[in-house]
Amino acid sequence: MSNDTVRIMCPNLTCRKVLAVPTSARGKTVRCRNCSTNIRVPEPAAQSETKDGKSSDPKAA
Repeated sequence: MSNDTVRIMCPNLTCRKVLAVPTSARGKTVRCRNCSTNIRVPEPAAQSETKDGKSSDPKAA
């Protein structure tokens, strides 16, 4: 999978297609080509931990 796409599943229970949308669509609404349901593309998850397992947020201590 490429880093320039986000894979999301259509929430319509009769459709459930997996959509590959560009990362530039994060936070925006896209439409499923199969069933025309409007889908909000989620924002990227915040990176709260570093590789060594420690929190990068100083208030989290």
